[in-house]
Amino acid sequence: MDDRTLRTAIAAADGDDPYRALRDLHHARLELTRDLDRAEAIAVRRARAAGASWQLIALALEVSKQAVHKKYGRG
Repeated sequence: MDDRTLRTAIAAADGDDPYRALRDLHHARLELTRDLDRAEAIAVRRARAAGASWQLIALALEVSKQAVHKKYGRG
């Protein structure tokens, strides 16, 4: 998501159409979450490739070791 799209969605909250604002904000949140999830997965793979333990990655993400391993570990 680019900055302009995000700013437009946020600005829509003060617009004349609250339904459209809610819809735009919801779509922006979904897109942003998807982009952040993708970036996090790449960072986890890079950290593991560099030798980082699951515990260290879990600390960085502020989750349990089990949670991060379940989400990103390979069976």
